[in-house]
Order: sequence, then structure tokens, then C-alpha cells
Amino acid sequence: MRRFYKDVSIQPADGGFQVMLDTRTIKTVGGLAQVVPTNALADALAAEWDRQGEKIDPATMPLRDMADYAIDMVSPDPLALVEKTVPYGDTDTLLYRADPEEPLYSRQQEVWEPIVTAFEARLGAQFIRISGVIHRPQSDATLDVLRGALTGQSPFALAAIEMMTHLAASLITGLSASEPEADTLALWNAANLEEDWQIEQWGRDEEAEDRREKRTRDFLKAREFWELVQR
Repeated sequence: MRRFYKDVSIQPADGGFQVMLDTRTIKTVGGLAQVVPTNALADALAAEWDRQGEKIDPATMPLRDMADYAIDMVSPDPLALVEKTVPYGDTDTLLYRADPEEPLYSRQQEVWEPIVTAFEARLGAQFIRISGVIHRPQSDATLDVLRGALTGQSPFALAAIEMMTHLAASLITGLSASEPEADTLALWNAANLEEDWQIEQWGRDEEAEDRREKRTRDFLKAREFWELVQR
């Protein structure tokens, strides 16, 4: 699509903020008004539109995509996304460790255990750590704590947390990355510990590295979206 506008601006709208392309308002993919909750997020969305050249490249507008998802898919029924996301806590990557006699186990303990322990302290939950690949369910009480942590989030924050959780295969990571002082890249790298371990053992794969770079960008962009929603 060719660029059809000259000026990009922001205006207040329905208790939030909306990007204007000349005199046109923006609609979501679902046809709703793209009204976002903070001026900071609206500024970032406007910057995506303003950076477009003669042709609009949707691939360069990830914040717009997340805003559309939050409005079209999450806002109508936030609890549905909560229930979709809670099961990640039952199969969380950070809880499944190698057997204690394996070298990988020591690395997992060193990197993952401080993250899990700090998370438990923040939420007042207790997780079962599992050695091996056989699933062991977390307690209903623990899953209820996770459910409560998600239920208190806005639809826009939920959209970001769900994306981070999905990418990391870890709700502990997704919620930890939504802490204000989180070291987002360190959390992401921790969630990919086993992949990095395999690279150390068997060497690098160019296609796998490309996929990892894209997933890293997506994770960091989701965290940026979450942060913009808080301002």
C-alpha cells in the first residue's frame, strides 16, 4: 500500500489517545477505533506511521499489531485470555530441569532457580520443580495465584504479557518481565538456556539463529509495549 497521508498527529479520544493520519482516524483490523490508554503508547504508534516511506510496510509496525490485538481480541473478554495463559504456569520451561547428575542441571539451577525463587517470593506461591520430561501438575493454589496476577492486568498489559509468555514458553518469565525494574534481556536469555546449551554442545545453525533473533526482537517489543502502557 502506498503512503496516503502526509502528517501524523495524536488527539485525545474516549478516555485515551488516538493517532491521526492527516484528518483520518485509525481503525483496528477488526474495524474498531484504535484508542490506546496512554499518551506514550500513542506517541510510539504515531512514530511507526511517521517512519513509513512511500510504501507502508506492516511488518515494521509491531506496536500497531499489538494494539489491535489488545482492542479486538483481549478487551471484549480479558478473562478468556487469562484462562488461556494460566496453563503456561503448569508447564513452565523454568520448572523442568535435567536429571541432577547431568551437567545441564547445574546450569539450570544457577540461572533459573534465582528467577523462580524471586518470583515465588513476590507472588507468595510455591512451584514444583521437575527433573525429566514427565509432566507433574502444579497445585490448584499455585495456579490460582497466577490467575490472580493476570486478572489484575489491563487488556493492553495482558496482551504484552501473553506474547512474552508464549515466546518464552514460561509464564514465570512473562510476568517477571512485566516488573518495572526487570532485566528483560536477561530473562529472555534465561528462558532460552537449553537452546544455548545445545549450541555450545553441537555448534551454531544459521536458520536457528535467524529464528532466535526474530523471537528476541518480538519479546523485547512486547516488553516495550507493556512499558508504554504503564506510563
